[in-house]
Amino acid sequence: MRSDAVDVLGATDPVAAALAAYADGRRISVRTSGTTTRPRAVVRTAASWVDSFPTVSRLTGIGPGSRVWLPGPLTASMNLFAAVHARFAGADVVPSPSGATHACLTPTALIGVLSDGVDVAGMHLVIAGDRLGRPLARRAAAAGARTCHYYGAAELSFVAWGSDEEDLRAFPGVELQIRDGVIWVRSPYLSQGYLAPGGPFSTTPDGFATVGDRGRLTGGVLSVTGRGGEAVLTGGATVLVDDVEQALRRVAGAEVVVVGVAHPRLGQLVAAVFTDYAALTATRTAVKAELAPAQRPRRWFHVPSWPTTAGGKVDRAAIAELAASGRLTPVPRAAPGSDRGAP
Repeated sequence: MRSDAVDVLGATDPVAAALAAYADGRRISVRTSGTTTRPRAVVRTAASWVDSFPTVSRLTGIGPGSRVWLPGPLTASMNLFAAVHARFAGADVVPSPSGATHACLTPTALIGVLSDGVDVAGMHLVIAGDRLGRPLARRAAAAGARTCHYYGAAELSFVAWGSDEEDLRAFPGVELQIRDGVIWVRSPYLSQGYLAPGGPFSTTPDGFATVGDRGRLTGGVLSVTGRGGEAVLTGGATVLVDDVEQALRRVAGAEVVVVGVAHPRLGQLVAAVFTDYAALTATRTAVKAELAPAQRPRRWFHVPSWPTTAGGKVDRAAIAELAASGRLTPVPRAAPGSDRGAP
């Protein structure tokens, strides 16, 4: 696609460049996160962002006098959007959490903030970029913060909004459909595609678009279950990563990443990776009641912290590579025979 779109990230002030493009009725280009594929340049009208600002202000309370902390890089579209919205709404973007009324964070960044003892009492935390589990949302609430959470994509903008991943509902003005297990979206906030050919974004003649994320829609609540292909093939069984992660998070009350590691006879083994050692050991003893035999992790790994992408998301590819390369040592059982017969 040839484009006259403004490359806002190439500007000295990307926020001002995006707002100038809106004033001139021009398009802008932003980048995808590259979480599951290489980053791509996405073209959209500046208005497709600005038109959502009144709704975002209403949902978050961001307006004149607000102080918004954005610790992530502006190269991530969620952070650039937040910065443009803040300036448009008359809020200040601040360099530290001290005195901030709001913050825009990934779940991984939120874990770091809470673990470091940052004072978030009274803040409204907008969490995006990955799934916000209910245990993490409750942890933030216990620290005195209010959380809201949205699911979207650089190509789609906002799709669904809620307080955590378990109560996401269509963002105002957005229509949702599930077609063959894939999330499709129709809204005024969609992009116009990529600068270069290829990529997961596709559209239909009736105005719906998708990036291939899979999900379920139950009673108006959207459950996002990841991109197609996120599965472990073990002993002839196809184990969906999201199903295992959801079950383990319920038991652990902590974040977990599930990957497949090679096995000469079974093809792959299901492996669970935690940063919380106590949650790992507790979950390991309770997992039999939650998962079918094929779903149960056969390898358990501990890492001190999650590797992250440039946009601040958990780098699942890096975790899978660490587990596959042998650079992670499986956590042994507590004592020989103490969980005989357990995974």
